[in-house]
Amino acid sequence: QGGKYIASTQRPDGTWRKQRRVKEGYVPQEEVPVYENKYVKFFKSKPELPPGLSPEATAPISASRPEGGEPALSKTAKRNLKRKEKRRQQQEKGEAEALSRTLEKVSLGETAQVLSAPQASRAVPTAASDQSDSATTTEKAKKIKNLKKKLRQVEELQQRIQAGEISQPSKEQLEKLARRRALEEELEDLELGL
Repeated sequence: QGGKYIASTQRPDGTWRKQRRVKEGYVPQEEVPVYENKYVKFFKSKPELPPGLSPEATAPISASRPEGGEPALSKTAKRNLKRKEKRRQQQEKGEAEALSRTLEKVSLGETAQVLSAPQASRAVPTAASDQSDSATTTEKAKKIKNLKKKLRQVEELQQRIQAGEISQPSKEQLEKLARRRALEEELEDLELGL
């Protein structure tokens, strides 16, 4: 009974596969073409250019780019870029306003000192000094917030002891109560801008 034979092959571990007999017309799995439906075949066979247009005529158009070397953007993409830029500017403006409000709240004494300073000492600030000023003011604001939180905790602890919720305060709780005056002084110093 006729047929073909697939020769024996060696496996990676060194053992051998047996010789196999196959029917006429057998195609090995690796050689079977991948199925493509009619739509895939149509789009693969479809030319990229419209009929009658030579590829040389389109080459300079697709290669040309506007100034700056960036590809041309559609109207929608340009509009989205403008919106994104506008949103970023508004966010920066909002951050600047919030920072100025925080500054006003943090130190009234500091602003009075700045206003009374002589005009000669108020040179044009550089970008680096602006950043360092904003960093120090945000640091002060964080410190003040932290100190207020600690004072609030001390007051709550004291109220719990007075109410009888805590009959025998621990060593840490007593230390916390003892630090109250130091915390108040530090908070006053920061608020006055010393």
